[in-house]
Amino acid sequence: MSDSQNDIVVKARNLSKIFPHGGEDVVALDKIDIDLMKGDFVSLMGPSGSGKSTLLHIIAGIDRPTSGDLEVLGDAIADMSESRLSTWRNDHIGFVFQSFNLIPILTAQENVEMPLLLTSLNKKERREHVETVLKIVGLSDRMTHYPRQLSGGQEQRVAIARALVGDPDLILADEPTGDLDAHSADEIMTVLQKLNQDFGKTVVMVTHDPRASQYATITRHLDKGEMLPLDHAERSGG
Repeated sequence: MSDSQNDIVVKARNLSKIFPHGGEDVVALDKIDIDLMKGDFVSLMGPSGSGKSTLLHIIAGIDRPTSGDLEVLGDAIADMSESRLSTWRNDHIGFVFQSFNLIPILTAQENVEMPLLLTSLNKKERREHVETVLKIVGLSDRMTHYPRQLSGGQEQRVAIARALVGDPDLILADEPTGDLDAHSADEIMTVLQKLNQDFGKTVVMVTHDPRASQYATITRHLDKGEMLPLDHAERSGG
């Protein structure tokens, strides 16, 4: 992996996030420095309350840092207006939540199509995009099924397809296997690994599960809002 500036997807310097709570300040992130590179599959690990989900939400532009510098895909997103940030997120970020967040009255196809309704694609083009990503996640035969007709693992694969349908530069996953049994969790991790290895997608995943983390190419650890030094990071062969 080249270290050129063009290959840095996320660059954070002295990044902090403080939440007021009961008259006191709670430090969720404490002067984080991190570079995440294009094509990496990064696992962010740490105990509950270590700040890993907060960091993921800030990278996604869902939350804003209290202080520090942050560039994502070369853009200083913390300085953007809410409307511009919303457009940026739709153009560049695919977010996978732990709880699937599928709409019960919509089919798998309709759930995946939702982000495309904000684009200029016509109905035929939207359907082609949806069919492509559902095929990638192995659900071509479940397009007309509703969430209640799917297993938990299949629901999460629909959620991944929805995150993927806009062809994002960066896939962010927050505990994507947290609500799944071991078999379904392995299926989900295999899909994310495929997106990284076969399609070159940069993936950043928050997890507390060492088994899920093994699918990543690099693991970084947070503890009490601090990023542990690089010599604590674990890098696998991919």
